[in-house]
Order: sequence, then structure tokens, then C-alpha cells
Amino acid sequence: MKKFLSAIIMTTFLFSCGGAHKDTTSSEKSTTDSTDVITYADVKDKSFDDLFRKVEPTELTENVFKLVGKDYSVITAGSDSLYNSMTASWGGWGQLFEVPVTWCFLNASRYTLEFIKKEQSYTMTYFPDQFKDQVIAFGSKSGRSSDKMKETTLTYVKTPSGNITYKEAKLIIECKLVEITETNPKDFYSEKGKEFVEKGKKDGNGKEYHKLVFGDITAVWIRK
Repeated sequence: MKKFLSAIIMTTFLFSCGGAHKDTTSSEKSTTDSTDVITYADVKDKSFDDLFRKVEPTELTENVFKLVGKDYSVITAGSDSLYNSMTASWGGWGQLFEVPVTWCFLNASRYTLEFIKKEQSYTMTYFPDQFKDQVIAFGSKSGRSSDKMKETTLTYVKTPSGNITYKEAKLIIECKLVEITETNPKDFYSEKGKEFVEKGKKDGNGKEYHKLVFGDITAVWIRK
């Protein structure tokens, strides 16, 4: 696994995929730039094509450290009849097998992980600050034991390729599943890392350690 990780993290940026622990202060909200506020009206009445345009991964101009360190990613997978979203807090982007990829660090018990395995595709979606409460709500309970997907005020929409995301997004990354690798505390050189994956196993299903999920980036969409 260590060789696999060293190959991927060529241009990797550490960012979050497991729990929404960061707090947004009023001062942070007051200093957001124009990309952090949805300015167009009637979002719910617009089509996907009305709201987003496709770009290459290399064209992204977002401040990665803000996007990753202060914003949250929402990972979504499933079908029209049944899908699930989770708030993401650990992972990154990089290069693997000569193509751009994403990776994320997920507890093995995550309900969304089941959908990722089944569909073998998913989205990583980022939102302006004004939707922070809704984004955090995705991480407050499991969709396996609740109707949290019916409780959100965010607007479901499908990308042209059929993946599920939300109209209120500012950035959408579509991914095709490449690899799921299980972590092992023996591979960690820091006590903090070892303790974290051990605790994650106990807090999760008690049988498996955290999973590293790698996905080819198949499309990137930004707000028009």
C-alpha cells in the first residue's frame, strides 16, 4: 500500500473527508469572495446546463487550501431511486496512471461507501458558504438509519453522465472508482495515525480499518 500511496501523491493536497469538525466564524463569512455567494436567482428552476460549464482539472482557479481547509466536500453516490450524500473531510487530489485523480479517507462503515462500490462512480461537490449548514447536516446522521436525504433543502440534479449532485454547488468533480484500499495501523509511522485508524475501526463496523478510495476525475464543472 505504501508504494501505491507514494505513486499517487504527486500533486496531492490534503483535505477533509470524514467529519465536519471545523467551525465557520462570522469573520470568515464576512471575508468570503464572490465565488462564495450564489448571486443568480431561481436556482431550483434552472437546468444543469443553465448553471454549470465544464472545465479541465488544470483550469481550476480555486484556492485549494481554502476549498479544502475551510470548505467541505459532499460525496454523493447512488441512483435516482436511492442515493446518499456524506460530508467529507480527509483526502486529496493528484496524478495516478497518467490521469488526474481524487482520493479520500473513509470509515469502512460509511453508508455512501456502499453506493460507491455498487455504482463505481460518484461526485465530490463543493458549496458556497451560505449552504454550510446544509452541508454539515449530511454528516450529522447516517442515511442508513434516517431520511436525511429527504430533509435537505439542496436541490438534487443529475450531471449529463448521470451522476448525482446539487444545483447549489460552486464546483463539482465527477469520479470513476479506480481502487479501494484498506489502511493498516502497521503502515503508519506516527502514533497519531495508528491511534486514529484503530479508533475508526472500533467506532465503525468493528471489523475493518478506514478505506482509501481512489477515483479517476471524469469531469469537472464550475458555476457559470
